[in-house]
This record gives sequence, structure tokens and C-alpha cells, in this order.
Amino acid sequence: MSKKKNIIILMLVLVLLIVGASVLYTQLSKNDNPDNLLIKGEEDKNNSENQNDKTVEEQRLTKAPDFTVFDVSGEKVNLSDFLGKPVVLNFWASWCGPCQSEMPDFHKKYLELGDEIHFLMVNMTGGRETLNSAKAFISEKGYTFPVFYDTDYNAATTYSVYSLPTTYFIDAEGFLIAQATGAISLDTLQKGIDMIK
Repeated sequence: MSKKKNIIILMLVLVLLIVGASVLYTQLSKNDNPDNLLIKGEEDKNNSENQNDKTVEEQRLTKAPDFTVFDVSGEKVNLSDFLGKPVVLNFWASWCGPCQSEMPDFHKKYLELGDEIHFLMVNMTGGRETLNSAKAFISEKGYTFPVFYDTDYNAATTYSVYSLPTTYFIDAEGFLIAQATGAISLDTLQKGIDMIK
């Protein structure tokens, strides 16, 4: 009888563990949908009494940290070189399937809005990715948006990029407005662009 009782208790514990893990996974993954833009400053919104006060709004926002990458010619380029226009900053690699899936949308928007918005497609160069593999991928696909190479990991370290793709939306004044981790849809890309225009 005691053996049967122990087995029943063990099964109940196992069922409770599975149910608990399922609930925890569901709760934690709610914000992990890449098509949900993480809007910077939203967490502090309730602390402000006057939502229309620009200085309060700016206090909630974070300045986009500067970084150095290299253009196709090997020249140093800084994020700060692009202030004055909104910036779509995308971290990618040619071996990254989700990166490949969203790039046609980025290219479409670049062709449509490239005069109004800076598109900075930052390749995570190093390790699995080489300059040659990245350049060959861009050439093969016929993409014409500006590509920059993070050979020193300066940009990735500055933005704590730990998964690809990762996209940031920065307004013309240099404030981080939104972020998405993972491949985003054309609609989400447009939503982010609308937030910085």
C-alpha cells in the first residue's frame, strides 16, 4: 500500500510540475514575440503626471549610445554621424535564417524611405561570419542598403546584442524609441518607422 501511495504522490508532483512549467513558460514568453516592439520609456510612463510635457518625455527616453563600425571600404563610421535623421539600426549575419527572412522588407523600406531615414544594417562580423561571406550574401541578394561591419564588436557590445536579428528605432534627436529582438514583419517594421518619423 505504501508503495502505491508513493507512486501516486510522485505522479501528482510530476503533473503539478508540468502544469507549473507550462504556466511559467506562457507568462515569460508573452513579451518574447518579436512583432511586439519594446517601446523605450514605457515602463516609466505611469510615474509622470503630465504626459504632454516634452521635458518629462525626454527624461524617460534614453540617448542612443554611440559606437564605431566600418563601411565597405574599411573606413570608421560612428552612429553619431547619422544624427539629424531617424535611424533604423539592424544587427544581422548572413548565416542567420531569421535575418535573411526580414531583409527583403528592410530593403523595400530602404528603397522607399532611404532619403528620409538612415538604414544602418550592421553585420556581426567575426566568428562564423567573415567580411567575404557577408559581402557575398549582400551581392548575391542584390541589396543596396548601407551595410556596416562590426569587426571589433563595438556596436554589439554597446547595445548588448546577444541574439540576431535585433533592431533598434532611433529618432532624429538620437533617442532610442523602440527595439525588437528576432525577425520582424513588414508591418512591425513600418510601425517602428512611424514611431521615429
